[in-house]
Amino acid sequence: MVLNSLDKMIQLQKNTANIRNICILAHVDHGKTTLADCLISSNGIISSRLAGKLRYMDSREDEQVRGITMKSSAISLHYAKGGEDYLINLIDSPGHVDFSSEVSTAVRVCDGCIIVVDAVEGVCPQTQAVLRQAWLENIRPVLVINKIDRLIVELKFTPQEAYSHLKNILEQINALTGALFTSKVLEERAERETESQVNPGSERGEQVYDWSAGLEDTDDSQLYFSPDQGGVVFASAVDGWGFGIEHFARIYSQKIGIRKEVLMKTLWGDYYINMKAKKIMKVDQAKGKKPLFVQLILENIWSLYDAVLKRDKEKIDRIVTSLGLKIGAREARHSDPKVQINAICSQWLPISHAVLAMVCQKLPSPLDITAERVEKLMCTGSQTFDSLPPETQALKAAFLKCGSEDTAPVIIFVSKMFAVDAKALPQNKPRPLTQEEIAQRRERARQRHAEKLAATQGPASVEPPEDGGAPETSPKGEETKGGEHQVEGETLKPQPEEGSSHESFVAFARVFSGVARRGKKMFVLGPKYSPVEFLRRVPSGFSTPLDDLPPVPHMACCTLENLYLLMGRELEGLVEVPPGNVLGIGGLQDFVLKSATLCSSPSCPPFVPLNFEATPIVRVAVEPKHPSEMPQLVRGMKLLNQADPCVQILIQETGEHVLVTAGEVHLQRCLDDLRERFAKIQISVSEPIIPFRETITKPPKVDMVNEEIGKQQKVAVIHQTKEDQSKIPEGIQVDADGLITLTTPNKLAVLSVRAMPLPEEVTRILEENSDLIRSMEQLTSSLNEGRNTQTIHQKTQEKICEFKRKLEQHLTGRKWRNVVDQIWSFGPRKCGPNILVNRSEDFQNSVWTGSGVKASKEASRYRDLGNSIVSGFQLATLSGPMCEEPLMGVCFILEKWDLSKFEEQGASDKHNQERRDVVQEAQAEGEACPGRGEKGGPQDGGSEPSEQKTSQRGESSLTDCYGPFSGQLIATMKEACRYALQVKPQRLMAAMYTCDIMATGDVLGRVYAVLSKREGRVLQEEMKEGTDMFIIKAVLPVAESFGFADEIRKRTSGLASPQLVFSHWEGTESPAHRSRSQGGPCLPSGTSAGCAATGSGCRDPLCRVLGQAGGPPECVPPLGWRADRAAWCTSQWCGRARGSLLQPCRITTVYVRRQVVPFLTFCSQTGPFLQSRI
Repeated sequence: MVLNSLDKMIQLQKNTANIRNICILAHVDHGKTTLADCLISSNGIISSRLAGKLRYMDSREDEQVRGITMKSSAISLHYAKGGEDYLINLIDSPGHVDFSSEVSTAVRVCDGCIIVVDAVEGVCPQTQAVLRQAWLENIRPVLVINKIDRLIVELKFTPQEAYSHLKNILEQINALTGALFTSKVLEERAERETESQVNPGSERGEQVYDWSAGLEDTDDSQLYFSPDQGGVVFASAVDGWGFGIEHFARIYSQKIGIRKEVLMKTLWGDYYINMKAKKIMKVDQAKGKKPLFVQLILENIWSLYDAVLKRDKEKIDRIVTSLGLKIGAREARHSDPKVQINAICSQWLPISHAVLAMVCQKLPSPLDITAERVEKLMCTGSQTFDSLPPETQALKAAFLKCGSEDTAPVIIFVSKMFAVDAKALPQNKPRPLTQEEIAQRRERARQRHAEKLAATQGPASVEPPEDGGAPETSPKGEETKGGEHQVEGETLKPQPEEGSSHESFVAFARVFSGVARRGKKMFVLGPKYSPVEFLRRVPSGFSTPLDDLPPVPHMACCTLENLYLLMGRELEGLVEVPPGNVLGIGGLQDFVLKSATLCSSPSCPPFVPLNFEATPIVRVAVEPKHPSEMPQLVRGMKLLNQADPCVQILIQETGEHVLVTAGEVHLQRCLDDLRERFAKIQISVSEPIIPFRETITKPPKVDMVNEEIGKQQKVAVIHQTKEDQSKIPEGIQVDADGLITLTTPNKLAVLSVRAMPLPEEVTRILEENSDLIRSMEQLTSSLNEGRNTQTIHQKTQEKICEFKRKLEQHLTGRKWRNVVDQIWSFGPRKCGPNILVNRSEDFQNSVWTGSGVKASKEASRYRDLGNSIVSGFQLATLSGPMCEEPLMGVCFILEKWDLSKFEEQGASDKHNQERRDVVQEAQAEGEACPGRGEKGGPQDGGSEPSEQKTSQRGESSLTDCYGPFSGQLIATMKEACRYALQVKPQRLMAAMYTCDIMATGDVLGRVYAVLSKREGRVLQEEMKEGTDMFIIKAVLPVAESFGFADEIRKRTSGLASPQLVFSHWEGTESPAHRSRSQGGPCLPSGTSAGCAATGSGCRDPLCRVLGQAGGPPECVPPLGWRADRAAWCTSQWCGRARGSLLQPCRITTVYVRRQVVPFLTFCSQTGPFLQSRI
């Protein structure tokens, strides 16, 4: 097919029914970009010989070097079928897990996708991830099983074995799809049950419980991949061939005489053909019969490969002749058999026709967008479609219609911003010269050549023509030079601008409704924009003229400056883009950071945020090598933040610039971009900063040998608490249960706070419902401020009730009684996995009901002070006391909040104010009647002002010393929470990766060795049926993941490749106060501390840190432990030196044979201690 012109593409864009927006999704190295090359070569953009080698969509240098795709890029293709012209907007996406955010940006603007699966490796972890992303975005998939040539060349399968293997792969993919479908149906059933519980009267007549899951009545006929329905293509992209069942059904229907429809149903499956009876029968009726797929399709392909690989020239010629193909002499004589196979198969079974025909037949057009997807796109957070304003709900019809009328609202979604070189923009490219301009330049070149010849000749030859010729040629020469400078000035004019900013940003977007025209004004809606808030601020509603709009939060106005047609590495300028098309928009870098919604009407809500599979977890600090280049680094990091949808840029309190990325490969790409494209300076990068979470655990109930801590030890705890009272700072009280009582600096308020660990299930529920918690906080704050702008829809209320019911279900027991109803706030950032519980009797506040006080006239005062308490809690949960990391899974209970002294102070201040008012009135009366009381006036007036000055002086000194009372409450609450944590057993929670490794059985031992070396934990190991590949699922600490992929490839000679995805937070086994540099808990021999029995160092043969600088040298082991079971006290409250042994340890943690055991002990020689009975 010849290369299409721009005018042809513009014409195809106007027929919305024949547009297909598709993306290619797959695991890494399953052949996405090679397949894209084959499809691009069908349009003549690249040569078919270079398909699979050029990797046209990988335009970055590091993509070509690494051999993986790192960004999603789009191209528009033309395909003609059955007299219809189709426009295929194809998006190639990455397969590496570090760049899964690029997959999310591609899926959002598509209506369908091509799932590519390697025929050898089958379903891989990233295959499951992209299938889930496509399911969540409600786009329809089709399947391409790629690399079937590996079954012939590498695995040496017979056609029958290959058929069985392909059936297994198809079953695995359909099982994944069925699991997603089942979960959706069950969620809908659960929602219906919740509604029936909320409204029991609606189903009062039904007395029998419905045991069906709802799967029987749901239509799933179009759900699964089935070759007989045309949704599966079998291909080898590197060899250029691919086919669907329909192609062979059409061929064999003419040869055998069986109808095409019958062959479509029987070519895939356990059917065989009886040539005598001309009938198709089940294989079970006659054993040993080959299925039709093997007999009619696979055996022909196997015989072709066999002939070419064995160089059987006669057989090759017979096959080529029978197929009616023409093979060039170059391909026929080529020494590489793959060249001959490509030449034959690309003509016999062209993969581009098979895939594009399936896309046009099976995938929907923009007109077929479902109402369910539209509602899901328009509802952010916990909103429901019915809760939106009527004007907003009316836009649903515009989405479904996808009309191009002038009255249709223009709705565009920008999924990402990508950087391009300013020279690559169409307006900056040198335009082709016309024939007249070429002739003028030719004439100028001749004139310059003539002048040079004249200048080289002697002065004698120049002087004669100077009188007559010079006046004419000299002005011409000046004009020529002037013209040259003008032309050069025109070409060089944008260069200074390019020198200052070589990168220009283009928005990767799709038009969902209306026509996007150049120069049109649009509203840019941020992710927090709300049409309800717009209606509150603009009384005249959405019909307000654009010029009369007041400033509305999270909304800006912009103009569509440039529109581009995305053609892979090239951009083409457009004047307008009809609905349903993918496009690039220039000039939005000042309005859009990463993604946004553009609309011509402010009634449109922002689209739901993109769902990223990979969480940014890897942090590094970046600084310039030369401090004077810091402005370039700051500007470069801002550009990088805009160009990458997943990266995060943070500035620490210390001033460090921190880069947060999704993984090691993603980090390397971002650093390369920062050095070479955006900042263009040399930078220094720190070692990776590993994030942690701080938490507390339950006190131990058993000692080191799993014996229950008895009554004697409990008495010792009480004795220890009394002994420690003398060491607590002034103003802080600690009781035996860990209740912290703290007084504000001005002694006017007393706070009592206790910390308790939350169950793991509750922490998980809080993390999963962060969006719902954020909506609840917004609603509570609006109610407390007296604004009823946000209304709760019934479905949102049902979600809140379900969330509360789950918390009550898991928070059971005496100590959790009524805790759920008393939850005051969540933290950090008011939506985190920590809770604040208010048990104060004076002020009742809850996230479920809002605030309430006994005296309504003091509501505002208590609410302001309560906000200070919540702010202190937020600060405490944002940075813990151990290493300033956020808290996780902690419940803070405010047991007491005593403001009696503050109220007395307020009453006395009020009394003093009344007295001052009386004195001022008396003074005013004295001035009005000067003749009355001249003697008494000065006496009265002399005492009162002195008292007034004294009180003012006292108030000012109080404020100067301690600051505002609200600030004191914030600081006191924060310190109380930190002290409440420190009296409990503290632990750090480490970030954990889920590691999926595919390896052969030969290198399985090496994989396990690398995992165990890096403290990984294998969860599951299974062998893929029909292959020698093993799938290993493990968890690996993020701290140990750097260099893991390179090491495992080196140890296995490239036969194993891991996929790392952030999974969860996991509590560390070591105590919180043990530093990473410590290396181990044992003391080296010769230190002052040693085993209680022998006084020597640790003799445990299993200890791997013997002889290293271990625990603090002042720590003393507990008495009664034998030398072969040496256990060392690592508590930071242990006796500071040999002479201070009378101070007992607190509840602490010791190490026995590298096992962490919390227990209660005392290292006092005279006090009680825990005896061992080992």
